[in-house]
Amino acid sequence: MRRFERALTREMAGGAGLAFASLISIFSVVLLVRTLGKAAMGDLEVDAVIPMLGFGLLGSLPVLLSLSLFIGVFMSLSRLWRDSEAVIWMNAGVGPWGWARPVLIFITPVVLIIAFVSLDGVAWGGRKQAEFEQILAAREQISSLAPGVFTEDRQGKRVVFVEKIARDGRTVENVFVHSFERGRLGITVANQGEVTQMENGDTFLVLERGKRYEGTPGAADFWTATFKSYSVRIPVNEVMPSALKVRAMSSAELLGNPSPINLGEWISRLGYPISAVILCLLAVPLSYANPRAGRSLNVVFTVLIYAAYSNFIGLSQGWVERSTLGVIEAVLMIHGVMFLVMLAMFWRRFRGPWAA
Repeated sequence: MRRFERALTREMAGGAGLAFASLISIFSVVLLVRTLGKAAMGDLEVDAVIPMLGFGLLGSLPVLLSLSLFIGVFMSLSRLWRDSEAVIWMNAGVGPWGWARPVLIFITPVVLIIAFVSLDGVAWGGRKQAEFEQILAAREQISSLAPGVFTEDRQGKRVVFVEKIARDGRTVENVFVHSFERGRLGITVANQGEVTQMENGDTFLVLERGKRYEGTPGAADFWTATFKSYSVRIPVNEVMPSALKVRAMSSAELLGNPSPINLGEWISRLGYPISAVILCLLAVPLSYANPRAGRSLNVVFTVLIYAAYSNFIGLSQGWVERSTLGVIEAVLMIHGVMFLVMLAMFWRRFRGPWAA
């Protein structure tokens, strides 16, 4: 029995590793082409291509790992049936648990990785991606400053004019800033300034040796101030929509604020490790192939089951977000039903003289 488990585990590890390498290569090429397209259109800086590629791969890692496990287990067991080795082992006394045990031993560490990445790793990557995109947006706004040109910010509340920009792209000379905030008009002039980025990612234009005029248009309450140093914050558009904000929240934050949208996101994350376990166990009875018959139908049926299961997990997220179903109901309806299907297929495949 141990010899059988060791041989099967090695074969499943090889198949899953090959599947993961193939999937991540294909996905990396697709994602790289898409990212390079954005860079070619000017929507993304060239030096941001590799970081964005890494964020994209991290976000898709749970899916790639789950699918690789399923492919590795299914193809390894299918080969045993195709070469009639499975019949020999079953006649030697290997029953349902004898097939499921090495599968569980093999997938357990990978499922734990999937759970960690899905529940918290992807959210961490989403937060880092948002911070990185915020920095890119700030750099884009800074780079929009051109000597001799009046530049308006994206919010339409500030106009900046610089007469000269140094070669380093940070030092500016003869600066004019026109702003209108909280109902007050402000005009700032300075001999020179420098673009400075803080540790928290905020970007400021620090002006030196200048004057500030501020007041309410049409009123006589204008005042004048002379300064040695004056910082003007360069605002940046929010780069993370509300949907991405939810994806960037940790699992503890989602459960701490159990709104329907947050619970729907949590259900989606929880579905990756649960589905990985059920699918890998389901691959045991699905891998059966009659050596006298073709195996194309069996493969097609397996692909349909995987696609249907994955789609229903996505649908369950929408049901929870719309409060159509609760968390427990959604888990039981999707994963509970698939677990019962798995048990039924085990019973159908291993009943009779081969049952343990």
